[in-house]
Amino acid sequence: MTAREPVGSETEGTRSRPYDVVVIGGGQAGLAAAWHLGRQGLRYLVLEAADQIGSTWRARWDSLRLFTPAEYDALPGMPFPAPAGTYPGKEAVADYLRRYAEAADLNVALNSRVTRLRRTGAGFEVRTAERTVHAGQVVVATGPFQVPFIPSAAEGLDESVAQLHSSRYRDPASLPEGSVLVVGGGNSGFQIAEELAGTREVDLSIGTDYPVLPQRLLGRDLFWWAGLLRLTRVTAHSRLGRRMQARGEFVIGSNRGGLESAGVRFRPRLVDTVGRTARFADGSTRDIDVVVWATGYRSDHSWIDIPDVLRDGRVVHRRGVTEVPGLYFLGLSWQHTRGSALLGFVGEDAAHVADLARRRAVDPGPRPPVRDRGGPRISTIRS
Repeated sequence: MTAREPVGSETEGTRSRPYDVVVIGGGQAGLAAAWHLGRQGLRYLVLEAADQIGSTWRARWDSLRLFTPAEYDALPGMPFPAPAGTYPGKEAVADYLRRYAEAADLNVALNSRVTRLRRTGAGFEVRTAERTVHAGQVVVATGPFQVPFIPSAAEGLDESVAQLHSSRYRDPASLPEGSVLVVGGGNSGFQIAEELAGTREVDLSIGTDYPVLPQRLLGRDLFWWAGLLRLTRVTAHSRLGRRMQARGEFVIGSNRGGLESAGVRFRPRLVDTVGRTARFADGSTRDIDVVVWATGYRSDHSWIDIPDVLRDGRVVHRRGVTEVPGLYFLGLSWQHTRGSALLGFVGEDAAHVADLARRRAVDPGPRPPVRDRGGPRISTIRS
């Protein structure tokens, strides 16, 4: 899909003219950015690597559902089409993103994976396999889930043990028969372990115990309480925000007691593997047939050929604004608040970035390095 541009259709004449802004990534963050950029009257283009909008969501396991009720899942300008108090599945989210791009007539180029981003004298050069695009400014909206991470312990497993990352897991029937070890104590690990326990023996290895929160409390959804207490608006640099980040992610709606009742056996951190045997931090072992690595993701910004953007492989920014004038990030975990990477909350950061892009398009003069009293913000992704 390539929708019409917000300021006239793309022709041979306009194709060679630099865009005001190029957005890299057509997921929820990139689409929210495009909506705001269009309302600011800027000439923009969204470059999406996949062949359809919402492909990242469609690739997740079949039973995946959002933790946020539908009333908290809207992007700017379009409510989520589901009853309040319901929890949309992955297909509903993917369909919503596609319809959102179509309804807003967003200018999205599919099959456009960016292979290099570099600065030029007039702004930025963005390369894909098929074309080179120039822009005065760039928003990187590739999200926090980029490269699946599998620990080195996987190397000791025998070839007869089937293993896959949670990003490739679909449903219990898609796995070979036999006992399963799920490695990872986040939301993905808990959900997948609980689903698999209905048909086979399951062990869940947890290296880090994340705080566990109920989906509902006193008849209200967790996000209703979070909104009432303004927890979703706690900023990354506040004292409470720093404490929340230090505690790590939350496991929502699942709990140890419920999984144990379903038959899941809990194990401590996985130390290593030899052949078909897994060894854990308490010295116990377990022979396994299948491993699901729910061990998170790592960032990959190797295609960004610009100094001063990354430090030790992580993005240096202040609310998505880097020290490189005209270069922004969007959709990072804790970019500004706890909700920055969530579907229904990314719009606020998108509005902030789009407003800065409009101001810079009007006055493209030099900008000082973006810092605050606590120094640059460095984003990271916890597994």
